[in-house]
Amino acid sequence: MGAQRSNHSNHHPRRTAYRTLPALLLAASAIGGVTACDPVGGLNSAAVAVTTEQTATAALVHEHVDVKWLTCNASLNSGPSATPSAGATTHQVADVNCQGETKDGRAITVKGKVTQEIGGRCVKGDLTAKVAGRTVFRASVLGNCTAPAPTTAPTTGPATPAPGGRPTVTVTVTVTQSFQGK
Repeated sequence: MGAQRSNHSNHHPRRTAYRTLPALLLAASAIGGVTACDPVGGLNSAAVAVTTEQTATAALVHEHVDVKWLTCNASLNSGPSATPSAGATTHQVADVNCQGETKDGRAITVKGKVTQEIGGRCVKGDLTAKVAGRTVFRASVLGNCTAPAPTTAPTTGPATPAPGGRPTVTVTVTVTQSFQGK
C-alpha cells in the first residue's frame, strides 16, 4: 500500500537529470501561466487578496477595531453575468476569505465575493467583516476607487520592518499540477 521507491545501484545521474529538467520546465511554465492566463481586465487572485487585505484593514481601523493582523486568500471562479436569453457571457468572481486577530485576541473574519479590483485602490463586490462573531461592516466597495494608483519605489538595501511592528502582506499562490507517468 502506498508509494514504493526503488533504490537501485544502477542509478544514472544523467538519466535522472534528463527526466527532472522537463518536469522543472513544465512546473515553471505552469507557475508563469497562472498570471499569464488572467484575461486583460480580469481578476487576479493575488491582487484581489492583497487589495482586500489592505482595504479591509483600513475599514476595520476606521471602525475602531485594533487590528493586530489580517491575511486574505482569494480564489477565482466564473459566473453568469447575463440571462441565457440575453447571451452567454460570463464574468469572474473571486471568493475571498480573510482571517485575523485584534490586539486583544478576538478573531477577525472578512468573507464574501469580489467582482472587481481596481489597481490596488479598491475592491467591489459583497464583503462582510466580523469581530468575535459580531458584524462590524458589510460593504459593496472597500477602498477609494478614485484615488491615484499606489506607487512602489525600488529598494536597494535590505528590507525594513513595517512601521509599528505590524506584519506585512503575504500572498500565497498554489498551483496544483498532476503528471501522468508510468
